[in-house]
Amino acid sequence: MKVLVVGKGGREHALCWRLSQSQTVRGLYCASGNPGIDRLAKPVALSPGDIAGLLGFARDNSIDLTVIGPEDPLAAGIVDEFVRAGLPIFGPTAAAAQLETSKSFAKTVMREAGVPTADFAVFDDFDAARRYIAAHPGPMVVKADGLALGKGVTVCPDSATALDALADAMERRRFGGAGARVVLEQVLRGEELSFFALCDGENALALGMCQDHKAAFDGDRGPNTGGMGAYSPVPQFDAALEARVLDEVIKPTLRAMKARGTEFRGVLFVGLMVDGERINVLEFNVRFGDPECQPLMMRFQGDLAEALLVATEGRLARTPITLSPASAATVVLASGGYPGEYRKGIPITGLERIEGAEPSELKVKWALDKVRVKVFHAGTALRDGQLVTDGGRVLAVTAMAPTLEQTLQAAYEGADLIEFEGKHMRRDIGRRALDYLARKR
Repeated sequence: MKVLVVGKGGREHALCWRLSQSQTVRGLYCASGNPGIDRLAKPVALSPGDIAGLLGFARDNSIDLTVIGPEDPLAAGIVDEFVRAGLPIFGPTAAAAQLETSKSFAKTVMREAGVPTADFAVFDDFDAARRYIAAHPGPMVVKADGLALGKGVTVCPDSATALDALADAMERRRFGGAGARVVLEQVLRGEELSFFALCDGENALALGMCQDHKAAFDGDRGPNTGGMGAYSPVPQFDAALEARVLDEVIKPTLRAMKARGTEFRGVLFVGLMVDGERINVLEFNVRFGDPECQPLMMRFQGDLAEALLVATEGRLARTPITLSPASAATVVLASGGYPGEYRKGIPITGLERIEGAEPSELKVKWALDKVRVKVFHAGTALRDGQLVTDGGRVLAVTAMAPTLEQTLQAAYEGADLIEFEGKHMRRDIGRRALDYLARKR
C-alpha cells in the first residue's frame, strides 16, 4: 500500500521509520517531514494544517492510508473530510478527538463511562472559578480546557498558586482561547504513566506502557515541556495493570463514545496516576505521544501499516500486536532555554559518529544485534547542507537493549556524541525504574 504520514516531528520520524519496514508498504510519503524523515519518505510540501491540500494529494496519488501524527489536524476535522471523500485515514473524527481537545468533554465521558478519575468542576466564568477555589482550600490542579501544547496543566500546592494559575489561563490568556474554560480538579498522588491502545470503535489492543518525563530539569524540577524523555516497558507495573486499564478505562470509554454517536477509532493515549492498587485517569490524548512514540516504535514488532489499516476499517478483533520484551528509552536533546525562548539555526554535529561508531569506542557494544540506537529528528532543518536546530526539542536519541540499564547507557552515550550550542538534556531518564530494580535485587 501507499502511505502518507502527516507531521514533522520526532513522533512522525518514528512512525515513518517503522512504516518503512512494513512489508505491505510500497510507497511512503510525509507532509511536511524533516531531514531525518526525508531519508525514509518522499517529502510532500504541504503543512499538516492544509486539509484541502492533503486531501487532494491523497486522492491524486492513490494513497491507501493516511496516518495523522499531531493533534491540530484532528481537531480541525481532517478525518471527517477524508472519510467523506472515501479515503482511508487513521485517527478520530473531530467529535471523537474532543477526548483530547476538550478536557471538560473528556471528564464528562469518564463520568458517564464509570472510568476512575479525580473529582472536578468546570468553569467558563473567572469569578465563579475563583469562588470555588476559595471554598476548596488546599492543593488543586488547574487545567486549560483546550489544546495548550502540553503546557496548560498546573499542579498547585495551595489556593494562592491555584488563583494565579487561574488568572494565567482566564485573564492573562497565557494559553489563548484554550484557557477560556478551565477544569479545576482534585490533586492525585502516585506514579504517572502513559498507556496506549489501538482502537477500532469497539475493540482495543494494548500498544504498551511508557513513563514520560515532562519537567525540564533533573529531579522533575522546572517548567513542564512537551517531554524530555521516555522509556518502555515500565518494570514497576506488570501485564496485570495493562489488563486492568483495558477493562476499566479503554473499553468503557469506547462504549460510552459509541453510545454518544462519536465512535473512537485511532490510538487512545491514557495518562494515568497509579497509587498502589488504585488507578485514576488524568487525561486522554488521541494520537501517539511524543516522545513516547519513539520507544514504542522501537519495541513494535510486525507490520505497522497493516495494524493501523485494520483499526481504521474496524477489523482489530483478530489482529495480534506484538512488542519486543526488550527495553527502549528516549533521551531528548533540547535547545537552550526550552520550553521558554530559544534560538534556531544552530549547527548540529556528531550524528555521523553514532551511525558509524566502532564498538571499541563505546562501553555498550552497539555492534551486537541486541543493542540498537536510533536518532529521531524532532526540530531540525538543513541550511546550505548543514543540519541545524529548528525547534525546542531537537533530537530524540533512542536505544533498545535487553535491560533498561543497558538501554539508558546506550542512549546517553549516543546523546553525548551529538553537539550543538546550548544543548540541554535531562540526565535522569528512567531513574524511578532503576531505583525500583535496585530495590528488587
